[in-house]
Amino acid sequence: MGIRVRRSVQQGRRPEFDVRRTAFGFVFLALLVCGAGLALRTALDAAERHPVAAGAFSVLLVAGGAALLRVRRSRRAAARAAAAAVETAYEVVDAALAEPQAAEAAAAPEPVRRVDYTAMDPYDFEEAVAGLCRRDGCLDVEVVGGAGDLGADVVATTPDGRRLVVQCKRYTSDNKVGSQDLQRFGGTCYAVHEAEVAVLVTTGEFTEPALEYAAQCDIVCVGFDGLTAWSDGAAAPPWYAGAAVQPAEY
Repeated sequence: MGIRVRRSVQQGRRPEFDVRRTAFGFVFLALLVCGAGLALRTALDAAERHPVAAGAFSVLLVAGGAALLRVRRSRRAAARAAAAAVETAYEVVDAALAEPQAAEAAAAPEPVRRVDYTAMDPYDFEEAVAGLCRRDGCLDVEVVGGAGDLGADVVATTPDGRRLVVQCKRYTSDNKVGSQDLQRFGGTCYAVHEAEVAVLVTTGEFTEPALEYAAQCDIVCVGFDGLTAWSDGAAAPPWYAGAAVQPAEY
């Protein structure tokens, strides 16, 4: 005959009511209530017999609670102050690290963007020269080059009030401006265009006879190197050479 085994309580099933455990709980609760009541009655009796001591004890109790509260608040304030100090320190360090970088960036010169005048067609080259004249303070700058221009491509008024006449020659390095070019320009720049400053600008170079003729006619010659220096701001504008100054190739 087999032995019958008692089935265990299924998981999740509510446990059965335990009388002993419940009675013990009520007894413990009653003891706590009675103890608290007895302590309160004792305290009241002591206060009636010794009101001064009870008052002092109450004051000390309140003062202790207030002191504890102040300590907690001061700790919180100290924690906030420490966090703010750490944040400020991080900001100071970041600013100190950023200042040299900003100073280096400010001190570093901007790269010079050079214009490739040799890649321009003759009309764009005339506009570019006119732009240089405007940049350096000339007034009433006009591009007048074209058919029948009689040697004048750009006319303007210099900052000191003189009439400027410029001829632009967009030549290659192996095609030099010769004396005939200077003679044609010299024959019109003063008589026809009433120039007070005559300038011939080229992307190439000048022949020696051309420079000699320019010196005789007070024509300022600006070659490729002089044009680059003028454009980069490394040389003064050519009209400062003046019509009365012995010209030379820039």
